[in-house]
Amino acid sequence: MTADGIIYGTDMRYSIRSHPSDDLRASHRSSRPSTEPSGEGAAERRERAVLVSVLLPDTKVDLSNPLGELAALAEAAGTEVVDSMVQKRTGLTAAYALGKGKLAELVERAHAATSNVIIFDNDLTPRQIRSLEKAAERKVIDRSELILDIFASRAKTREAQLQVELAQLEYTAPRLRGMWTHLERIAGAGGGTAAGVVGGVGTRGPGERQIEIDRRIVKDRIAYLKREIRRIDQRKQREVETRRDQFTVSLVGYTNSGKSTLMNRLTSADRFVADQLFATLDTKTVRWDLGDCHSALLSDTVGFIRALPHHLVASFRATLEEAIHANLLLHVVDISSPTAWQQIDAVDEVLASLGCDSIPQVVLLNKVDIANDTSMAEMLAVHRPTALCVSALTGEGLDRLVREVTHEMQRDSAEVTVFVPHAEGKLLNEIGRLADVRDRRYLSGGVELDIRVNRAQLSQLQGRYGALSVVKRGSDPTDDLDPDEST
Repeated sequence: MTADGIIYGTDMRYSIRSHPSDDLRASHRSSRPSTEPSGEGAAERRERAVLVSVLLPDTKVDLSNPLGELAALAEAAGTEVVDSMVQKRTGLTAAYALGKGKLAELVERAHAATSNVIIFDNDLTPRQIRSLEKAAERKVIDRSELILDIFASRAKTREAQLQVELAQLEYTAPRLRGMWTHLERIAGAGGGTAAGVVGGVGTRGPGERQIEIDRRIVKDRIAYLKREIRRIDQRKQREVETRRDQFTVSLVGYTNSGKSTLMNRLTSADRFVADQLFATLDTKTVRWDLGDCHSALLSDTVGFIRALPHHLVASFRATLEEAIHANLLLHVVDISSPTAWQQIDAVDEVLASLGCDSIPQVVLLNKVDIANDTSMAEMLAVHRPTALCVSALTGEGLDRLVREVTHEMQRDSAEVTVFVPHAEGKLLNEIGRLADVRDRRYLSGGVELDIRVNRAQLSQLQGRYGALSVVKRGSDPTDDLDPDEST
């Protein structure tokens, strides 16, 4: 630890296999009850989990399998599901979330299944977690903590690791109370003389409670992480800004909806693909050849999920910068899922929180090759008439997708005649890359080209190349340029 209290180079992340306090203060034992096995090989043994969901009136889940998604999340976190239970209530009880009868049943079933962790599909308060752990004598985590744990295990780059750590610490900070109630104040020199007492010169006085020290450490670490992520965000914004003269398309959607598979099918991205939740966390951007001299930049972003922790969304804002500034969003939906409708709503909710709800969007009903029930696709087609049925695996419907993206790219385009001096070879290459060149005429001082180009791209070219002159506008009234755009 440095003099300013920041622990540089220390991984503050924790997994569901240990209590947050174990990582925050490794020198102390957590007072939370534990039934985890000890000895060699215990770390490799999978935790045995009991899943619990309190279904509230506004809960959006597949009622035929209300714990299906939580089970998939638990599996992704490396736990073994040994039992599950569901209770319908109008609200969570303040102390235990469950009613007294269901609480007693949960305790009994958790012991019978020899589980060592209980996972709730709800977000719990610190008080509820403490009360449940005391009653069940087992570790209890909620949905947000489980998702954060998965993100921590998937984070490979430094950027992703910083973002996950920040989200975890912001989640943990309000829950520090009660972790150290078994400890007395750390005494100063006058506070005690027993062996091992913390104290010495400069520490006389009542000392600090352990929780106060932890809060200070967490506060300093959060401040450091925010500064680092702010730098990443600024760099990302600069990277995105350099692509403003190109048409950008961003893949968004629910986790495991097939975004990475689709990107690999459309480009040579070689994106990691796995049938698991949150297989990839980092954004990747590659060039997408649309044919007929058209191309776009295609970005794959982190997947969303129902009730995504808001700390995680805020932390990953830099990673989602590509989607925030995209010209077009491709919203990928797993049409084979019985909860496809709820997944669309969950993604739209996150996009709205990021300010992306005004960006043009094309809904892609993916996995039509394995969808046994066509009623969901038919229903969505009524409410989303522009939705396209595709299969990232077989390539079905992708030709139509390319035409749709090309049409969207040309929607805000103009037919113009531009003049480029002979010395501006780089500019000629840029025009050939960004515009549809209809004709070119070689004159004594340069080249005159009839092109169709996106208005924003033309404006960017004029800003970057002073030698570019717009000499004539097209006759299409919908594509008229503003006279001020001519130089």
